[in-house]
Amino acid sequence: MKFLLDWLDHRTGYKDLVRHGLYENIPGGARWRYVWGSTLVFCLVVQFLTGFCLWMSYNPSSQTAWESVYYIQYEMTGGWLLRGIHHHAASVMNVLLVLHLMQVVIDGAYRAPREMNFWIGLILMQLVLALSLTGYLLPWDQKGYWATKVATNIAAIVPVVGPAIQKLIIGGSEYGHHTLSRFFALHAGILPASVVAMVTLHLLLFRRHGITARDPKRKPDAYFWPDQVLKDAVACLAVMAAILFLIIRPWLFGGEIGAELGAPADPSEPYSAARPEWYFLFLFEFLKFFPGGTEIWGAIIIPGIVMGIIFLMPIVGNWQLGHRFNIGLLFSLLGGIGLLTYLAIAQDGRDPEYRAAVLSAEHSAKRVKLLAKAPTGIPVSGAVNLLRSDPLTRGPKLFAEHCASCHRFDGHNGEGLASSEEPSASDLKGFASREWLSGLLNPSQIDSPHFLGSTKFKDGKMSRFVKKDVAAYSDEEKEYLKKVVMAVSAEAELKSQRAADQRDASLISDGRKLVADGDISCADCHQFRFADEDATAPDLTGYGSREWLLGFISDPAHGRFYGKRNDRMPSFGKDGILNPVEIGLLADWLRGDWLELEE
Repeated sequence: MKFLLDWLDHRTGYKDLVRHGLYENIPGGARWRYVWGSTLVFCLVVQFLTGFCLWMSYNPSSQTAWESVYYIQYEMTGGWLLRGIHHHAASVMNVLLVLHLMQVVIDGAYRAPREMNFWIGLILMQLVLALSLTGYLLPWDQKGYWATKVATNIAAIVPVVGPAIQKLIIGGSEYGHHTLSRFFALHAGILPASVVAMVTLHLLLFRRHGITARDPKRKPDAYFWPDQVLKDAVACLAVMAAILFLIIRPWLFGGEIGAELGAPADPSEPYSAARPEWYFLFLFEFLKFFPGGTEIWGAIIIPGIVMGIIFLMPIVGNWQLGHRFNIGLLFSLLGGIGLLTYLAIAQDGRDPEYRAAVLSAEHSAKRVKLLAKAPTGIPVSGAVNLLRSDPLTRGPKLFAEHCASCHRFDGHNGEGLASSEEPSASDLKGFASREWLSGLLNPSQIDSPHFLGSTKFKDGKMSRFVKKDVAAYSDEEKEYLKKVVMAVSAEAELKSQRAADQRDASLISDGRKLVADGDISCADCHQFRFADEDATAPDLTGYGSREWLLGFISDPAHGRFYGKRNDRMPSFGKDGILNPVEIGLLADWLRGDWLELEE
């Protein structure tokens, strides 16, 4: 072995390189404050290694990016760990950058002759932030897509050349495949190469000038090996432990282990829950102070001035007073950044619309993963179409957009957002179910806002019949009414009632006879299973079924439904407000007809 090592040293001179690296002089001996640079290099190596491994399974296309990340996260052995390390190490790096900058400034390690190294460090900081920004888009999920869109819009406010810069960044006038390709090229190629070049130059200059120690030195000088190496190794292990904790922390509280993956990016679905990562939140909050056409001050001018002042720190710090100014400025900036971050988080926590958007986004993300795991899997057209064709996902959105101005769904707008305004039409949660019909035929409920209380039918024939006749029913007639409810509800063929309808088949048969011609006859006003030109109320044949709902939503003023008595409900299909696919998704959601999947 000695012969082999001597031979290798003769050819490469590696022993001198190792000796030069390990036996560097440490003024004042090893100290914990010197570990931040080593932990940054450690994180950078981890990022490169995990990034290369992720690259092997990632496909940078708008139709395959999310799908490949899904494969890494849920199908590939250890993929969740690999992606989790890469994701959370990026966050940890930003913390370490701040700590390293604080140590350099406090120790005065930016003064002559180390100005160039300090400036290279600032360039490295910008490159690392750029890596974080470009990597945010690569999963091609809703959160990354819309947050990146907001971030790149900032480029457009640069005078004269802004729009051209934005177009260059996104690869055209629309965000899509070219945007993803360019961000991937930056994230996996140009920026890492630039970081490697800058880190190499940074380390060479660091070796040339050595460590700057604060006076007075508490201990005698020592070599880098073994004390400082041990401290650096312990610090790197602590960093890795922190990264692993961040990976498993959501799982400890019932969340998803590893890195978050939202629903696939969908430009047609606005995403009001989009926020930058926590280390950019301060800028997001800062821009709120510059409304209208003044954004350029918050996005470019003021940050540019601040970076310019930081760039001048080595010159200002040549005087003792200037050094103190630099330290005060640094802590003031960090305090301001911390305050703005807190304000952003606190404001979001108080915003009901934002909280509702977050819940909706979490629901969509959870749902699309269940759909992807279904036997049919992800379609060739892409994972985004899993949600576009899913009633459980699209239905609430369509309801909130087109129906919630009048109706409620269990008291909210379909997406969980309550309204202080009183509804002008009935609550459609459980429409056509036995429970819903029983409430409609309840004398104490029919004229409430939950049913007809806010419509022109509040004092109509149906309402008078229920409040007068039904209220006076005998116990025997109430039993007949239960059978009628079962019969009308069975017309809907709801999935949630399938077992009950099969069990009560004989009672439903009796109820149908009562509806058509019995002591409780609905056929005086309604058409039921036979043509009746004299009917003045909605047809009860197939009431609440998919076919019935499709026709009703398309044209409630049709003679089969309300005719000329229709109370303000738009003809969504006839007037082209919704297309047939959207009407079908809305109807299926109201009926509970969606793919039921086990988690």
